[in-house]
Amino acid sequence: MRSKTFENLAPEKQERVLDTAVEEFAQHGFHQASVNRMVKQLGIAKGSLFKYFGSKEGLFQHVFEHAVDLFKGPLKAARNAEGDTFDRLRLSLMAGLEFVQQHPRLYRIYLKVLFQENVPFREPFLQQVRGYSAKFLRPLLEDGMRRGELRADLDLDMAVFLIDGLFDRLLQSLTVPEVHPALHGLSQGDARQRIDQLMDFIRRALAANNGEQHA
Repeated sequence: MRSKTFENLAPEKQERVLDTAVEEFAQHGFHQASVNRMVKQLGIAKGSLFKYFGSKEGLFQHVFEHAVDLFKGPLKAARNAEGDTFDRLRLSLMAGLEFVQQHPRLYRIYLKVLFQENVPFREPFLQQVRGYSAKFLRPLLEDGMRRGELRADLDLDMAVFLIDGLFDRLLQSLTVPEVHPALHGLSQGDARQRIDQLMDFIRRALAANNGEQHA
């Protein structure tokens, strides 16, 4: 949704507009976010912001797609890393945790989209996230089956669905108090231990010969 006018801005100005929008949407959600507050913070006219993105919806779309693009890099690195299927799955979950810790405002925006039904573009946003997750997970699991690391009778669609759900739920539990108070606020070491426990569960469920070759 961004215009050529925005793309022609100096990179530092683009970054300042994006940072201001991220802060506003993270703090207030879409409907309570104020364009007036944003332009006052930026010191620009409201018309300039609309020229950049067309509308508040266009700005929100840009922020969300920026978050998705940021996360693609770490996931690609995890997919291409050394190790077996489970090593790479663990790296992808760690990448998710590190992203949440490094970009808490972007993650807060994602949670608002996930749990607030009246957010603009909610359905295509979530389809985009889930679609990218499936696009990442399915080839990884297919490769694991070809290499004999996963069960030959594995239902790939169900495995992708369950792994994606488990990863998403664990990240929410580690970062949102209301989801699982006992897991929220764990130290980095304890969070890694929880990730290792989840990966051990997944390995036992999906590995060929019940994981005997990894014992």
